[in-house]
Amino acid sequence: MVQTLSTGLLPLGSPAPEFSLPDTLGHTIGLSDFRTSKAVVVIFMCNHCPFVKHVQKQIAQFAKDYQTKGVAVVGINANDAQNYPDDSPDKMRIEAERAGYTFPYLYDATQEVAKAYKAACTPDFYVLDGERRVVYRGQLDDARPGNDQPVTGQDLRAAVDAVLAGKEVPAEQNPSMGCNIKWRPGNEPDYFKG
Repeated sequence: MVQTLSTGLLPLGSPAPEFSLPDTLGHTIGLSDFRTSKAVVVIFMCNHCPFVKHVQKQIAQFAKDYQTKGVAVVGINANDAQNYPDDSPDKMRIEAERAGYTFPYLYDATQEVAKAYKAACTPDFYVLDGERRVVYRGQLDDARPGNDQPVTGQDLRAAVDAVLAGKEVPAEQNPSMGCNIKWRPGNEPDYFKG
């Protein structure tokens, strides 16, 4: 497993890039579908990454806790499913059911949404405020496979709590760490240094 830090290149305060992608049930879901949400959490994730597997129970619990507070959560898998078949849409549907995800899990086949968000690893977390500006891009918490830190979701939870309370999210944010997004050969973005 190759450890990759999230790039954090999408500046805080930037308008969130739009997207419209298919979910595991055959529906197309876009950012505009969450226009009444108090905040939106966008998670670049996948099925097979050990970093995602390490925190997936907390991701599922986070979604359950915050969806009742008017926060939308959406997962996006941008991995190249041809070279990484465990990340295919069919396997995504199975993984979403197995993990208990209560949020849409979308497939970014062109990888253009991941590029627009300047996502680099799985998992990579973005919090959008009520005006759909990026106010957080970073880690779930300090837990990593093998480091014995508890999986609490404290960093992500603190960011979303600040948005819900109408407070500013601190600009000092710890980058996420995970497996690099599996770019299609020749489709690697300029910011990717894998």
